[in-house]
Amino acid sequence: MLGSPCRLWLLAVTFSLVPRAQPLAPQDFEEEEENETPRPPLPVVPCDYDRCRHLQVPCQELQQAGPTACLCPGLSSPAQPPDPPRLGEVHMVAEEGRAVVHWCAPSSPVNQYWLLLWEGSGAPRKGPALNSTVRRAELKGLKPGSAYVLCVVAANDVGESSVTQAGRERREGVGDPNFGPCSRLAVPPRPLTLVHAAMGVGTALALLSCSALVWHFCLRQHCGCPRRGATRATAGL
Repeated sequence: MLGSPCRLWLLAVTFSLVPRAQPLAPQDFEEEEENETPRPPLPVVPCDYDRCRHLQVPCQELQQAGPTACLCPGLSSPAQPPDPPRLGEVHMVAEEGRAVVHWCAPSSPVNQYWLLLWEGSGAPRKGPALNSTVRRAELKGLKPGSAYVLCVVAANDVGESSVTQAGRERREGVGDPNFGPCSRLAVPPRPLTLVHAAMGVGTALALLSCSALVWHFCLRQHCGCPRRGATRATAGL
């Protein structure tokens, strides 16, 4: 009997220390439901990648560096040689004998590029290898007044793009000059060359005129052609 009050007292103290559970309000259930609602995924946008941009970073690196995922353009299989690039604008500097060439990358994996330059029917002149980010190069040593055929080649671990048929068409003057890896280049003559040519033609015409006048007067003296006064006197008789 003595232990009963002690036990009751211990139970009362224990229940007083345990925090009472508070009933949940309706708004608490609404907050839980809102937190469980899945958010819609962010829209996927194309990567800032341009096939014709000089020193263009590879698209795979843009995907890893960006804060959000982006889409890269499709590429052909890396187990195949790359498709031919597209040769673009060629800016001629005739007075310096050089040209600035621009091209666009193909839809294929590319490790490097180089340029081929034909003059006449001989073997092409091959330029240095350029890395896959390059889209512009400079040609030097062009002769004023000459004609060339220029092609850009792309290569990867499997092989290189073909320019044989396109280069032959450009040398023969057929095909679309605005599309493909090759183009014909006509280097205009230097301005000083045109001035010298004009001076030469003018000098030749002046000499020809002087020669004609001298020949005319010599012919009159040799044939003894009468003067106008003598002719009129004879006519009066």
